[in-house]
Amino acid sequence: MHRELITFEVGGQVFGIDIMAIREIRAWSPATRLPRVPHYVAGVVNLRGSVLPVIDLAARLGWAPTEPTPRHAIIVTQLGAQVCGLIVDSVSDIVTINKDTLQPPPTTANDSIISFIEGLAAIEDRMVMVLNLAALADGDEFGEAA
Repeated sequence: MHRELITFEVGGQVFGIDIMAIREIRAWSPATRLPRVPHYVAGVVNLRGSVLPVIDLAARLGWAPTEPTPRHAIIVTQLGAQVCGLIVDSVSDIVTINKDTLQPPPTTANDSIISFIEGLAAIEDRMVMVLNLAALADGDEFGEAA
């Protein structure tokens, strides 16, 4: 059985999200910061009259926060019970993988990142980390921000 992913870059690494979980891909627009939210919540943006929380994916993964530029993008997706945007460096393309080729992340990797990774897929000459969106939404602090 096959699965389609949208691939994108964050911090020089290639990630993928199941295409069925993505609502849209937006050009970067500045987020309005909110007080007392987790460090990885960049703020909110206006999505056709609705307030859309925006998550800095690099910061959520435990990396240095993103300093967004007009070249960045926001991937709008369903994250748990909340629709939210994920700041990414760039969106690459749509790829198809065989579900059987998805491999678990190595146990030598950072445990905090492994919980966000559903698996790894070798696509052409690169490794794509497939994100587990449910794990990104886990935690009490995310619910407070959204």
